[in-house]
Amino acid sequence: MPNLPPVTRNLLIANIAVFLLQWLLHDDSTMALTRTFALWPVGPDTLAPGPDGNMVSWGFRLWQPVTYAFLHGGFNHIFANMLGLYMFGGTIERTFGARNFLIYYLVCAITAALAQLAVAQWLIHGIYPTVGASGAIFGILLAFGMFYPQERIMLLFFPVPMPAWLFVTGYAVVELVSGVTGAQPNVAHFAHLGGMLGGYVLIEYWRGRLPLKPKTRLSR
Repeated sequence: MPNLPPVTRNLLIANIAVFLLQWLLHDDSTMALTRTFALWPVGPDTLAPGPDGNMVSWGFRLWQPVTYAFLHGGFNHIFANMLGLYMFGGTIERTFGARNFLIYYLVCAITAALAQLAVAQWLIHGIYPTVGASGAIFGILLAFGMFYPQERIMLLFFPVPMPAWLFVTGYAVVELVSGVTGAQPNVAHFAHLGGMLGGYVLIEYWRGRLPLKPKTRLSR
């Protein structure tokens, strides 16, 4: 990863390292990391038998809106997210600068978590964890579409070049429809949209277009 700027490179390394730790700990069955660091709905802790037969509890913790974004639910999950980070993260980091890019990534991850918590509280009743960097990646996609709207993007499964603004808009519409209709129920569609919304608000703040003005503005 020699051509990647430092924050993007380190985020890739951190996500892959945590995924390898999940694999070594057999987290899919032991929940060694998931029960503490995944995003759980707000509410009383759940008490249930653990893999060793002993009773264990899990539930929401204040650090989870950040830590959940470094866990993933399988190889395909982390591959898709890290591919998006690799393809678009470096460009946005060079546009924002390293410090602002890290802030942007974390804000998108946190707003995605807040959106998922709201959905879990009001629309979906059940105790289940949310993991993945998808909310942050969708925020990066939004930024790419806003700052480089005419750049051409071509998907592997749909090999037709399209401008970035159309790709991002279409993706957001698909996520919204999927979330409303309940398609792909195991995918956190509203978390993806929450990441995009958080990114949009932060970009507009940095541009000086909100009532609260930043000390320095983005040049683009």
